[in-house]
Amino acid sequence: MYDYQLHNTYTAQVADGIEDLARTELEELGATDCACGFRYVHFKASARALYRIVYRARLISRVLAPLARFACPADQDLYNAGMAIRWTDFLTADQTFAIFANVSKSAIGHSQYAGLKLKDAVADWFRDHTGIRPSVDPRDPDLWLHLHIHEDVGTISLDVSGGSMHRRGYRVQSVEAPMNETVAAAIIRMSGWDGKSPLIDPLCGSGTILCEAFMHATNLPAGLLRRKFGFNRLPDFNPRLWDLELAAETTVELEADLRGSDIDPVAVEATRTNMSRLPGGDEVIVGRRDFFERTDMTGTTIICNPPYGIRLGKSEDMAPWFKMFGDHLKKQCSGSTAYVYFGDRAWLKCIGLKPEWKKPLKNGGLDGRLAKFVLY
Repeated sequence: MYDYQLHNTYTAQVADGIEDLARTELEELGATDCACGFRYVHFKASARALYRIVYRARLISRVLAPLARFACPADQDLYNAGMAIRWTDFLTADQTFAIFANVSKSAIGHSQYAGLKLKDAVADWFRDHTGIRPSVDPRDPDLWLHLHIHEDVGTISLDVSGGSMHRRGYRVQSVEAPMNETVAAAIIRMSGWDGKSPLIDPLCGSGTILCEAFMHATNLPAGLLRRKFGFNRLPDFNPRLWDLELAAETTVELEADLRGSDIDPVAVEATRTNMSRLPGGDEVIVGRRDFFERTDMTGTTIICNPPYGIRLGKSEDMAPWFKMFGDHLKKQCSGSTAYVYFGDRAWLKCIGLKPEWKKPLKNGGLDGRLAKFVLY
């Protein structure tokens, strides 16, 4: 038996700063015995709950099923561990695989080298047992494997999500500096928005926040548009349970007045196109509007990701723009609550408003901040 079968334990990889949110989501989807660490949550789940988590979770990047844990003081130990797994349980020789590796505080000093060593073991195992070496496809493999080595203890896992779960499938058009989908979902979650009251994104870009808000409000599964998963590679995959999960209708009609706008017509078109990928998404009203001309944002929830010079590769001083932005919120948005994501936290001090709270939230490697402003 493999490690996940012996202990019924899986690992969810999550973005830095949202571990507790992800734990709550996992528990809502049927996980038990959740334990958070830095950028991960360990949990237990039944087979159907595992399929549900991979299909529906919005805040998780990947879900890993550990196959083997082993002492790994040298590269030969890694190779031996790879050779000890019966790889035809997961893959045929004519299919492709890929490995993403992470190594820290270990005798094996480089993640890339460790990944190559495990790749050699998988290929050699197939050569010895089938006479054929499978190919590596780092972009769209049939099987994703994960290798983690920390303090000379290794874990080889199968990625049961089948690739990063932030790739929802709705983003077919984008503009500069799109927000990561799981980060947008985390912002919706942090805001506490109920999915029924009005919500506006007046700086919508390619519409990621709007798409995630729509999926949240209608309870659309985050994996609805994904064409493949990884859990069906498990030797004990149960297609009947997966069919039951797919047949469990949980979506609801949109009740909220959900709107978006942007001054850039290319962004507006991108948002409309992306929204149309979601069933019912074309109900969301998206138009070309200048934020500073909008006077209809009172008594609502505002969630937005303003532009910021560093991410867009521009050198101009954005401070005057953020001062105008804060002034407009204060003067034209009374009775509203605004949740503003600052990809460059330096601009937070330029807005001229005191946040009720601010929370660290990384997006694409940027150490950003999400701030809540109650507007009177």
